[in-house]
Amino acid sequence: MATRLTGFSKLVITLAILAVIFFGVRYLLNNTKMGQDLKQQAEVNKEKTDNATPGNTSANRDPNTLKIQLVSWGGYAPGLYFNEGAAANTNSRFYKDYGFKVDFKLENDLLNAMNAWIAGEYDIIVQTADAFPLYTSAKDINQYSPKAFMQVDWSRGGDAVIVKRNITTVNDLKGKRIAVAVPSPAQTLLNSTLEAAGLKYSDVEVIKTTDNLKAAEMFRSKDVDAAVVWSPDDVVATRDVPGSKILVTTREQSHIIADIFFAKEELLSSKKEMIQGFYEGWMKGVAELKNPVNANKAARYLAELNGIPVDDAKGMMQNVYWTNHGDNLNFFGLNTDYRGQKGQDLYEKMAKKFVETKDAEALAPAWRAVINTAAIQAANDALTGSSYAAETPKKKKKSNDDKTVSPISVKPISINFESGQFKLSENAKTIIDLQFAEVAKVFGNTKVRIEGNTDNVGSKASNLTLSQKRAQAVADYLRTEYGMDANKFVIVGNGSSKPTAGCESNGTDECKAKNRRTEFQLIPD
Repeated sequence: MATRLTGFSKLVITLAILAVIFFGVRYLLNNTKMGQDLKQQAEVNKEKTDNATPGNTSANRDPNTLKIQLVSWGGYAPGLYFNEGAAANTNSRFYKDYGFKVDFKLENDLLNAMNAWIAGEYDIIVQTADAFPLYTSAKDINQYSPKAFMQVDWSRGGDAVIVKRNITTVNDLKGKRIAVAVPSPAQTLLNSTLEAAGLKYSDVEVIKTTDNLKAAEMFRSKDVDAAVVWSPDDVVATRDVPGSKILVTTREQSHIIADIFFAKEELLSSKKEMIQGFYEGWMKGVAELKNPVNANKAARYLAELNGIPVDDAKGMMQNVYWTNHGDNLNFFGLNTDYRGQKGQDLYEKMAKKFVETKDAEALAPAWRAVINTAAIQAANDALTGSSYAAETPKKKKKSNDDKTVSPISVKPISINFESGQFKLSENAKTIIDLQFAEVAKVFGNTKVRIEGNTDNVGSKASNLTLSQKRAQAVADYLRTEYGMDANKFVIVGNGSSKPTAGCESNGTDECKAKNRRTEFQLIPD
């Protein structure tokens, strides 16, 4: 993160995150009780309204106003800017341009937000795409057909894995105790981080906590070796523990935590035009915040909503990438040429993971069943031009240090080649698809050093050349099949000079096979 927050705002944001995670965990770990609470509260709210139903907004509310829940996060600046603040007002461009009002409310208490959403007091609420399966799979919530209809942002630095002394790469986490708020985006970040080194949950000892603050507290003690935390606790905790550091953040893992808006299917249908205007207006806000004057205005509104200084709001805004119309087309799978990380990838992967970790009782429905892309598709004519073009990967710069710089993680993968050949077989391509392509997509802001290795059969010179060609073949495949920048890859051929530990002599067929490996090393850009 380029900008740090003051002590006061750190407290505000930390307490906000604590509230979200606490109630989220309460819900997920005690699903039945929470379902009862939600139903009871929905009935109470229903009695307070005239002829209101869970699928409709309350009768005593202005039907021409969308009421939207937000949390303490910098991703919502474009909407606040376009609305001329959080409260519904006639100066809002949603009102002037589209004829309806928008009322943003800060609600960091997830239980209250869900109660209000079920009762129709909120039309739209927020969540991360990786956590969305927890809602769509829950019986007491999915009866209202929650549908994601818009991506708000990508986290870019707001989430981090922090480690203590002597842990220099992700691989060093093996066997270590790691504090993680479960379930939460921290779990998603840890899962992605371990995969980058070929590690599984069973390779580490996950110490589950109820919230981010507790994870940071445990890190300061002797209880754990590492923790997954949110800003500003990454900076504060590592400052308090000598020799500790931030190992990796969502600045490197640039496509792992995405904020989304979701609503009831009935509302998306009954207020189709309003949802359309909301989406278009928000996207226009994203485009206009490229102007520093407009960004400063948005920061003031964000500061007012959260009760923090403007400079701190600017710091919050620097932790995110606001997604535009083109990004939404990519995220929801509407651009058939896009080969990067999609919402479906995050959602369906974590849906399976939550069942494995017993955080969800049932597998969530498929992605296509929990999204509504009507507003996005209808906006194609209105949102044209470079201002609404999807983010493109930044051009990587070549450096003489790329072949020697210390890696963030190392993932050895066995890719078999015919003797003396470097052409990828279909099986080899499948291995790359399954074991590394996703890692490369998630770690958008790193380089990938591909090291080819051989056994000792043949001359050193020929093995050196062959190992380089094999590494290059892998890079070429990732570039052509997934559209990755050619400069993202650093090609190294080791020949037979770096055998696997215990197989230095290449004495057995098994050892020779282990030495014919390809290593994927993520290195800082």
